[in-house]
Amino acid sequence: MPSVLGLLEERERAARQRVEIQQAELRDAEATWQRFVTARETVGQVLAEPRGRENVAAAASDERPVPVAGAVPGSVVPAWQAGLDPAVLAPDYRRLMDILAGRDGEAMDCRQLAAALGLAPVPAKVEGVRSKAKRLVVRGWLVEENPGMFSVPAGRAGGS
Repeated sequence: MPSVLGLLEERERAARQRVEIQQAELRDAEATWQRFVTARETVGQVLAEPRGRENVAAAASDERPVPVAGAVPGSVVPAWQAGLDPAVLAPDYRRLMDILAGRDGEAMDCRQLAAALGLAPVPAKVEGVRSKAKRLVVRGWLVEENPGMFSVPAGRAGGS
């Protein structure tokens, strides 16, 4: 018959092995978590930088900074701020702003906007325009006073 102390030592070794395995898993999970935190902070810093107004820092210290041009297709729509010009918007968004700014505050629906952009009035094109208009509303560039009716806010013709 095994001794009581022998049984306790055996169970203690097994418990210690489980603890060591779980501590290793915890260290791996913490390292993964820390990488995500760092990535989120970096992305937040990059997105918070003003776009189109400053030079982009060079990746290597021996390279000269490259001036950044205006927005390009696919760029992020910045939140509207006083004095911010629609020129910072990507071309598709800028065209929407130009069309609505020329209407003196009169709202347009997405079919009208699609037609003004020269797009076919088919659901796929109209939904693309709706998506862009909604994004401009969320970022403060446009207002949607009635569902589906978009306009430039009063006193902000041209977005500035």
